[in-house]
Amino acid sequence: MGQIEWAMWANEQALASGLILITGGIVATAGQFTQWYLGAYSIAAGVLVCLLEYPRGKRTKGSTMERCGQKYLTRVVKLFGPLTRNYYIRAFLHLGLAVPAGFLLATILGTACLAIASGIYLLAAIRGEQWSPIEPKPKERPQIGGTIKQPPSNPPPRPPAEARKKPSEEAAGIPTGGPQENPMPVNDEVV
Repeated sequence: MGQIEWAMWANEQALASGLILITGGIVATAGQFTQWYLGAYSIAAGVLVCLLEYPRGKRTKGSTMERCGQKYLTRVVKLFGPLTRNYYIRAFLHLGLAVPAGFLLATILGTACLAIASGIYLLAAIRGEQWSPIEPKPKERPQIGGTIKQPPSNPPPRPPAEARKKPSEEAAGIPTGGPQENPMPVNDEVV
C-alpha cells in the first residue's frame, strides 16, 4: 500500500471548516447574538481560510484534479512563498484563527473542524509534506507524419479483404469477377 498524503485530507477539511465558520458567523451576526462581533470575526476568518485553502496542492504521486478557477488563486498563494507552502505555518495559523471563534455557540462547529484540520496539517508537516502548485502541462502536438497512414483507395462499403481484387491476379489474366455465363438456359416468359 502507498503512503497517505495527509495534506490532501487537511485541505478538504480546512476548506469545509472555512465555509462552516462563514455560515456560523452569518447566523451569529444576523441573529444579533450578545457576542456578535465574534460572528463578524468568524466571517472574516472563514473567508481567509477559504482563500488560502481553495487551491489544491499537487500530489507527489499520481495526478491531481484542479478545482474550477484555481489557477487565479494559486498565483496569489504562490506570492506568499514559504508562509503558505509550509504546513507547520498553516497548522498554527488555522489553530490561532479557530480559538476566538470557539467562544460563540454558532461558530463552535467551525472551530472544531478547523482545529481538526490544523492537527492534520501538523501531521502532514511532521511527515515532510509541503504545498506545491499544480502547474499546467504543456500541450504536446501530434506528429503529423507518424500518425497518418495511407488513406483507403476505394470508397465504402468495402468488400472483405479476401474478396478484394489483387493486382497480381489481374496481370496474370485470371478472371476475378464481372459477368459470368450461366450454364442453365433462362427463359424470360411472363405468365
